[in-house]
Amino acid sequence: MPIPLRGPGSHEEPAELYRAMRRKHGPVAPILLDGDIPAWLVIGYRELHQVTGDPNLFSRDSELWNQWDNIPEDWPLRPVLNRGQPSILYTVGERHSRRAALLGAALDGIDPSVLRADCERFADELIDTFCTKGGADLVNEYAMQLPVRVLAHTYGFTEEAGRGLVTALTDMINAGDRALEGEAYLYRTAKELLADRRKSPADDVATRMLDYSPEFTEEETVQDLMILMSAGHQPTADWIGTSLHLMLTDARFAATMFGGRSSVAEAMNEVLWEQTPTQNMPGRYATRDTHLGGRRIGAGDLLILGIQGANSDPQIRTDASALTGGNSAHFSFSHGEHRCPFPAQEVSEVIARTGIEVVLDRLPDIDLAVPADSLKRRESPWLRGLTELPVTFAPTPALGGPDA
Repeated sequence: MPIPLRGPGSHEEPAELYRAMRRKHGPVAPILLDGDIPAWLVIGYRELHQVTGDPNLFSRDSELWNQWDNIPEDWPLRPVLNRGQPSILYTVGERHSRRAALLGAALDGIDPSVLRADCERFADELIDTFCTKGGADLVNEYAMQLPVRVLAHTYGFTEEAGRGLVTALTDMINAGDRALEGEAYLYRTAKELLADRRKSPADDVATRMLDYSPEFTEEETVQDLMILMSAGHQPTADWIGTSLHLMLTDARFAATMFGGRSSVAEAMNEVLWEQTPTQNMPGRYATRDTHLGGRRIGAGDLLILGIQGANSDPQIRTDASALTGGNSAHFSFSHGEHRCPFPAQEVSEVIARTGIEVVLDRLPDIDLAVPADSLKRRESPWLRGLTELPVTFAPTPALGGPDA
């Protein structure tokens, strides 16, 4: 029997869910998406490598899906599984390669030192809002605010638009009842930004996207900007929150919390292996009948990329210590021609690492305010993150003064 992907197991105990799937079905498990739509979840490391590395057999072209006749217009997963969408996610072949290179160039124009300075400035501003109180929720008051503020500034969005993007991106990526509303807000603000930059260019990502991609339509550029924002914000926010949680609750990292930054990189890398923000990712479509992991895959079948399931595949986890530390052979940024562009990975890492380091610098005696086992995760099979992270600390003055 197929296993529903959405449910308590997908967000409360996903590791156990993937183990149960592996015991019952092997590395490729039959699942049901919202509305009992059938698909396959690829949780084998080698199988996922095969799927992401063979675009001729496992295409990103959503037009191939054999379930479109069963998908209603208001299906909550349409923002992440759609047809006819002219974004880079659904483009294949040479056109995809060209667009990916141009997007990479637009992101590569970000000055790392300026990006880090922006991160520190926004992080300090956020911490100033609660540092005098002696307590805060580091997910909702900090981690969920920082990436979108940095990205909105870097890409060229106004402060007003950036504030609305926090809620819109969360609604859209969680693929719940408000997903389509969130997508509509992101689309509208991205379109407005690009229209403004055509008239008034600036030193930002939006302007470089227009400069670097004159051969692409306006709609394609809007969609690509939406992808950059949505893929950059929520996973980075969850990376910050989960890494801070690990450092507050794991004895291996707790001792260094008071010493500052020495273990931040190790904690962040472990999160990518053990609790990666992007748990599952749509999707690939079989271009013909084939076999994968002992399963017969039909032409047009949808395969969901089981990122965390593959990262925890026991066949490659013979030595857990070898897969943490500096090892980055995880699938957290995907793999193959549709992987996260390297410049985007760098931007995400700078924002996450800087955000964590500023917290440790500003609040050196920080401690968890509730029992660790009382914390809850977001109810989503796609992105894994804490719904809150309440902490206590000694009140400290705001850097911006008493009125900050």
